[in-house]
Amino acid sequence: MAGRVIDISQTLRPALPVWPGDTAFKLERTWHIEPGCPVNVSRLTLSTHSGAHADAPLHYDENGKTIDQVDPAIYVGRCFVFDVREARDAVRPEHFELSRAEGAERILFRTFESFPHDRWVSDYAAIAPETIDLLAASGAQLVGMDGPSLDPETSKTLDAHNAVRRAGMAILEGLVLDDIPQGHYELIAAPLKIEGADAAPVRALLREIG
Repeated sequence: MAGRVIDISQTLRPALPVWPGDTAFKLERTWHIEPGCPVNVSRLTLSTHSGAHADAPLHYDENGKTIDQVDPAIYVGRCFVFDVREARDAVRPEHFELSRAEGAERILFRTFESFPHDRWVSDYAAIAPETIDLLAASGAQLVGMDGPSLDPETSKTLDAHNAVRRAGMAILEGLVLDDIPQGHYELIAAPLKIEGADAAPVRALLREIG
């Protein structure tokens, strides 16, 4: 029997916290159900990095693939969630035992004690580049986290993103991992297929594995 499906996405809404200076989320009703119109239709304004999202290589590599060119299969399959809430400035190899994730090609990190749904947090724990290198050496194809970026907010060198680039891995950011016990799951989190985009929102799901 298939296990329980857990939604680990943020709810896209006008109050959604966004990266400082980025585009705020907006939903506008353009058509209304009324005489002569049988449907409601809306217009969305949002950043490609709104809520739970997948970074395309183009986001950190001028010659990288756009999100519609990335293989969606990488976002679906066996994953392992590590609880690394003890990490402060960055998640380093000493904060987790990679051997526990045997058989999982997708690694997710929970860093927040409680996900900040209603406020922007600048001092989140990033992912150290040596952690990315370790994951890549183990055969991991994807790294994800609950923070808004693998790198610190003030970083101009994007060391973690560039470690991902060198390894050819995929990235998920902005996941909600509260109440997710450390362990093995199936990840289902394909990004929207937006031509030419540097990222795209995802409806990220975990399925429990018995």
